[in-house]
Amino acid sequence: MQHGIVKSPCPVRRVGDGAQHHFFGYYNKTNWDRSGRYLLAQQVPWKDARLTPELAAGIGYFDLAQGDRFVRVGETRAWNWQMGSQLQWLDAAPGLKLIHNERRDGANGRYPGFGSVIVDVDSGARRELPLPVYVVAPDSRYALCVDYRRLYVTHETIGYSEHGGRFELPLAPADDGIHHMDLATGEARLVVSYRQLREFHPRASMERALHWVSHIEINPASSRVLFLHRWTERVQDETCFLHRLITMNPDGSDLRLLECSDHPLPQLAADFDPSAVGTFDYEKSEYQISHPLWRTDREIVVWGPHAGEIHYQLYEDADGGAVRAVGTDVLTENGHMTFSPVNKRWLLSDTYPDASTHERILFLYDVETGVRHDLGSFYADPKLSKENRCDLHPRWSRDGRQVCIDSVHEGDRQMYLVDVSRIVG
Repeated sequence: MQHGIVKSPCPVRRVGDGAQHHFFGYYNKTNWDRSGRYLLAQQVPWKDARLTPELAAGIGYFDLAQGDRFVRVGETRAWNWQMGSQLQWLDAAPGLKLIHNERRDGANGRYPGFGSVIVDVDSGARRELPLPVYVVAPDSRYALCVDYRRLYVTHETIGYSEHGGRFELPLAPADDGIHHMDLATGEARLVVSYRQLREFHPRASMERALHWVSHIEINPASSRVLFLHRWTERVQDETCFLHRLITMNPDGSDLRLLECSDHPLPQLAADFDPSAVGTFDYEKSEYQISHPLWRTDREIVVWGPHAGEIHYQLYEDADGGAVRAVGTDVLTENGHMTFSPVNKRWLLSDTYPDASTHERILFLYDVETGVRHDLGSFYADPKLSKENRCDLHPRWSRDGRQVCIDSVHEGDRQMYLVDVSRIVG
């Protein structure tokens, strides 16, 4: 087997005319529709803005067959720079339908002020749902939902802004957690609560901590769910976050604990200065569990610690299931990783910005040969804050021959297409 890193530059082109700024958000879903013609995006007039509840982002798609013409289908005030509005295609629904989160005036649903909407692109019809979605099942039958106001307090980067900044929250309530919402009826029910999670294989560090969940992902068969359970006594400092990787059935049954990174927290000392922590320091921590995603219906890829070493890891979704490290010699830092939708030989990922050059590397890792192909280097503006940064968040096209990224390397916040067909064959 070969090993190492090779430079394999690929053609890159910006999407659109650059008249406004565009981004998609997270790495965990494709923004191409089934035909490969339409590319979802959020459109905003600013590269950088401190988010407030009044700021709206346009919702729409680029028509790649008509010179990247942007078609606007609506707007939303429920979004952030990292995940957007959870904009995504409903892949298994008939016709061409998309879903995204939105704010609503008045008290509605479990989380007043927030919900989601399904838009029929062909007819323009809109159907409102009572909860904001976090992730939609591949079969388009249900979504899993959380309180983005809670995330705004615990992990502002992925929450939705509120006036007045952070506010007090119950530490581990029994009446909130992950909700299951039927996309046909809007019927929702709580499937696992924060109190249940605190009582599931409890640790001493959980007792006085604030609890939340993130990175909820559903396997390709829509039959199994993974998520990160996180807790901390100090939400303003990510180096104090503690993590567990857990899986369950969509109804909350059969919880399995795959990994726990409970660790000492000298940062809780009274004289610790969280402002001394760099923007990306914790993403490179030896204790971080982050960016888990299903490789298959039973395998999970994640950046995290296991058996005293932190690597890209592959977990089998089973009690006591096998764990093996991937690419230990060349995959040496955290990234946003996904396997090709058509060939699991290819792992797509990126790096966080280098502390001195501010460059990020986009790459493909060949599981068969052990070779990492560096596709390109992209500058990240160091003046952007942690909450307003622009990660590459690479996403596969459905045929596995292109990659879409968000980037600010040319001065604007835009989306770019990278042709990887020469490498993947």
